[in-house]
Amino acid sequence: MPELNSRYRGRFAPSPSGPLHFGSLVAAVGSYLQAKSQQGDWLVRLEDIDQPRMVKGAADAILRSLELYGLHWDGDVWVQSQRLERYQQVLNQLSQQQLVYGCDCPRARTSQLAQGYDGHCRQRLLSQGSLAYRLKVPPTATEFTDLLQGQTLVPAALAQEDYILKRRDGLFAYQLVVVVDDIDQGITQVVRGADLIDVTTRQQALFTLLGAQAPSYLHLPLAVKEPGFKLSKQNHAPAISDWPISQTLSTALSFLGHPPPSELKGAPVHTLLHWAVCHWDLAAVPAVRELPLTMTLPAL
Repeated sequence: MPELNSRYRGRFAPSPSGPLHFGSLVAAVGSYLQAKSQQGDWLVRLEDIDQPRMVKGAADAILRSLELYGLHWDGDVWVQSQRLERYQQVLNQLSQQQLVYGCDCPRARTSQLAQGYDGHCRQRLLSQGSLAYRLKVPPTATEFTDLLQGQTLVPAALAQEDYILKRRDGLFAYQLVVVVDDIDQGITQVVRGADLIDVTTRQQALFTLLGAQAPSYLHLPLAVKEPGFKLSKQNHAPAISDWPISQTLSTALSFLGHPPPSELKGAPVHTLLHWAVCHWDLAAVPAVRELPLTMTLPAL
């Protein structure tokens, strides 16, 4: 575990299942400005743990796009697929604490459960066959204070569900690896899109189980074309690699409540980012989970 220090450490953690799109750029810019406005470190982590979903060349394309937009990270890029031994070590630790159990419930069964997983396999003591491994979730809070959204309620079915740490196909689950990575990188504040807000308290609880202090959380509004339809790789949001860089960055800043002044129209990205770091104010960022795009973007 890294030594505790008071220096701000934030991160941007894209999944290389496709190129960087405008919604991801908003998250990158917001997390970057939050870190740099506090003279902190901004790290980049490639969340490629779900290998079947990864797209060849997407990781390099994302990093090139970040550099094009002047979003230069501190330190080395972490890659989840290179940390499998560490994740297994933590899973073994939780198993030794009798906090993990095997589950052979088929997807056909779990998909019909309206209130989350019902703990069917908790007492079955399964040890053979094709098993997923679930966490015996302790009593977990159903609300937390978000630095932008304020007091936030989380559905109890999500907060208190015995969720999967390692899948039946042998792949580690996001819910485990994201917490382990945040611990090992010494992340002090997580800034990310509001699509992940409902898993926050379960992640905070896992920090506690692993003997670590949870970071604070700040969830930025999602860019949506219409309510419930966010810009994402799954929804085929177009890549921004060929868009006019200065205009697109200015649009992202405007989306975050920080429209650059008219005299900076067409300015290079380093000038725009310097202005944004100096003027970054969370009070100006819209405190909503979804924000419809009212500005025109290329190829949308």
